[in-house]
Amino acid sequence: MSDHITEIIIFTFLFLLVSGMGFVASRWRRPKDMAHLDEWGLGGRSFGGWITWFLVGGDLYTAYTFVAVPALIFGAGAAGFFAVPYTVIIYPLFFLILIRLWSVSHRHGFVTPADFVRSRFDSPTLALVIAITGIVATMPYIALQLIGIEAVLKTMGVTGESAFARHLPIIIAFAILAAYTYQSGLRAPALIAFVKDTLIYIVILVAVLWLPYKLGGWGAIFDAADAKFQASPSPNDGILLNANNQVQYFTLALGSALALFLYPHSITGVLASKNRDVIKRNMSALPAYSFLLGLIALLGYMAIAAGVKPLPGASPGSVDNNTVVPLLFDQQFPAWFTGVAFAAIGIGALVPAAIMSIAAANLFTRNIYKEYLRKDATHAQEANVAKITSLVVKVGAVACIVFLDPQFSIDLQLIGGVIILQTAPAVVIGLYTRWLHRGALMAGWAAGMGLGFWMLWQIPNAATGRKHFGGSAFPLSEFGFDTQKTIYVGFVTVLVNLLVAALVTLVLRAAKTPEGTDHTAPDDYLADEGDPRIERHRDETAVETPSST
Repeated sequence: MSDHITEIIIFTFLFLLVSGMGFVASRWRRPKDMAHLDEWGLGGRSFGGWITWFLVGGDLYTAYTFVAVPALIFGAGAAGFFAVPYTVIIYPLFFLILIRLWSVSHRHGFVTPADFVRSRFDSPTLALVIAITGIVATMPYIALQLIGIEAVLKTMGVTGESAFARHLPIIIAFAILAAYTYQSGLRAPALIAFVKDTLIYIVILVAVLWLPYKLGGWGAIFDAADAKFQASPSPNDGILLNANNQVQYFTLALGSALALFLYPHSITGVLASKNRDVIKRNMSALPAYSFLLGLIALLGYMAIAAGVKPLPGASPGSVDNNTVVPLLFDQQFPAWFTGVAFAAIGIGALVPAAIMSIAAANLFTRNIYKEYLRKDATHAQEANVAKITSLVVKVGAVACIVFLDPQFSIDLQLIGGVIILQTAPAVVIGLYTRWLHRGALMAGWAAGMGLGFWMLWQIPNAATGRKHFGGSAFPLSEFGFDTQKTIYVGFVTVLVNLLVAALVTLVLRAAKTPEGTDHTAPDDYLADEGDPRIERHRDETAVETPSST
């Protein structure tokens, strides 16, 4: 640890600085009454263009992105670049969807996507299913942010012999996160996101300019990567895709794109925007983060050229590829800059983890607590329950890291993507049509989930020796095809979900099964700032300061 004193000091200083900002955030754009879910959980629904851009970008591009995408490139090559096209695909796709969700949510005061489903399909049961699905899918995602911090701490030598000593710094970091999220709500990650994204942009731009010069140029970097993968025993590794992994690549990219903005934390950031134009501008500007992601991914090849050797993993004989980026910075940059880079990764975990815990808390409060436990809950009671739930969610995330193998946490997040995709028919298609029957949506969800868990059960993890739930790449040979190709589980299951929902809808319509009452109106999906019903809702939780940047 003595060799990393400068890194530890800078990392700790910047970490504590943004933590202080998290506590101060409760006074930033101060509301008249913080004891309201709109204020604590959605920042007053008043964020403008710049705040939303940093918030949503900080929400989607996380500490795990910073370490795991290059780690995948380092380990497998071109297959890891799926993360770049899927973040490009998603923005035009959701440009048309999220503005409709914003409008109907602001008119009716919806806080979660399950609120919308409840009103649209007149089904508290379907809303409950959507809420539970969102919470379950989000939990491992929060845990993954801790893996990013853990990779940095391991590189700096901040570890201990016992499990408790090894995880103590992470426990302390999340205790601080829990405290300022409890106090400031969504305002905390919104304010910290400015610092987090600025640091990451600086670190990455310096790295992609300096490292190629130091390592002999891009030609030498790609030659080193190609030489490594030529010697790999896996037929799927290489700097180019091959016939075995092309299907997995495009289905994973498309499926991940569909899942990305279905996650509750993504929708939370969007619903905090003050109007439709903010969302439109952000869907146009957020691809700038995809450019940054492409540069981040290339760090994996740079680590190969630099001869980085990953630190040992949790399992005997394994290695932790998530440490390759921290090690690359540790070996190639002066200690002060490495400390800044490590702080960028650490802070990059705080923003998404805070938003994710808030989103999960909103789901529990609105769609479980208020719907089933206390229908007459006041705004103050809702806010208090959400605060407590956010603490419980963070404790659960820490428990995942402490008691589970880190690789299993990564696999759980991949499973989470498959799970959240099953909400697409109710949320996404429901924004445009109510043709699908509420009972059919439940049947489709059940079919997609059942098939998904069956497929995931068949997937082993060769690195850890685990026979089941080892990822999301399903071998097509299990379906009887004579091939080594794999396909993304989520892509198959959401198609089955839609097919079952459509067929069951026809059956239920023929049986004249009641469909409930749609509590939304066509013009709800086009409402914007200035609409009397939206402004009346805002007046109930007005902020004291001007509404946006």
